[in-house]
Amino acid sequence: MYSTCLFRAADLGRNEVIELFPVGRRLAFDATKGRLWVVCRKCERWNLTPLEERWEAIEECERRFTSTRLRASTDNIGLAKLREGLELVRIGNALRPEIAAWRYGDQFGRRRTKHLLVTGAGIAALGGIIVLGPMTGVIAGGGWGSWQIISNLHNAYQNRRVRARIRLPGSDAVMPVRKKQLEKVSVVRAGDDWGLRVPLSRSWARDTSNVDPHPSVLFTGPEALRTAAKLLPAINEKGAKNDEVQHAVRLVAESADPARLFGRFAGVPGETTTGSRRKVWMDGGHIIQSLPKEVRIALEMASHEEQERRALEGELALLEAAWREAEEVAQIADDMFLPQGATERLEELRRKA
Repeated sequence: MYSTCLFRAADLGRNEVIELFPVGRRLAFDATKGRLWVVCRKCERWNLTPLEERWEAIEECERRFTSTRLRASTDNIGLAKLREGLELVRIGNALRPEIAAWRYGDQFGRRRTKHLLVTGAGIAALGGIIVLGPMTGVIAGGGWGSWQIISNLHNAYQNRRVRARIRLPGSDAVMPVRKKQLEKVSVVRAGDDWGLRVPLSRSWARDTSNVDPHPSVLFTGPEALRTAAKLLPAINEKGAKNDEVQHAVRLVAESADPARLFGRFAGVPGETTTGSRRKVWMDGGHIIQSLPKEVRIALEMASHEEQERRALEGELALLEAAWREAEEVAQIADDMFLPQGATERLEELRRKA
């Protein structure tokens, strides 16, 4: 049984209520269509569970939902909170905008709140130093220079902080993606289809002997969609308002499939955009971060939902691979902070136990 978020490589938590599926602190289920998701409480994204683990767990969720008194519901969606702390989201015959209000409004709203709090705290700290500095002596005697050093160190940390990890096409190598790389991720034309171009960091390009002055890697086909689903939450880290989410929902609804939505903003080779908000690379692609917010959100929604659609249509191997990759990346991240030989020692202790 898997227990790692597909999108953040974070632990999904556990519950002691659904005996056949003890993963997660918030579960969303659709008994009619046979779908069960674990909602990551850190990024609020919905992780579709493997098919063979759903049915009995969905029945148990339904029983628990109907038996609890602490619940609120509309004709199509309900939310129940059990005594044990588990939250259940029950989905019925809802229209897409209503599902979006529950599924996407929460995650984008929480991101926006977090961004505003972090930004506000930084401004308050700077204002406090400017006002109180002369009185307390913080700015005197080089104190202001010290604050600039602290500010520069903070910016350096944000630039170096890993925002996502992706597996390179045709390789087992997992590459960390940082802020400066995210700022240049673009949707490009790849023949008659679209592709996702991700810049390589200098150290990574040096390790792979890449001599291109602007080294990058191009993802196409299903790999492009999977990679976009991992990078877009980091690109959209500032979140969105409810009306922006609803606008994004309409954009997704207007496209027959995600490929058309991505292709719509991939541009064409040789296109110029003088006076436009969009920035263009040499291969005709648009840098995602420069697109309007509702477009970026729509791309994130589409990339996520397309993976689920493929899994539900029988491509369970794709879903299994995504779960396993999330587990592998989480294991790699954990092992980075363990002393040498710790993993072997733990395995030895497990065998003895």
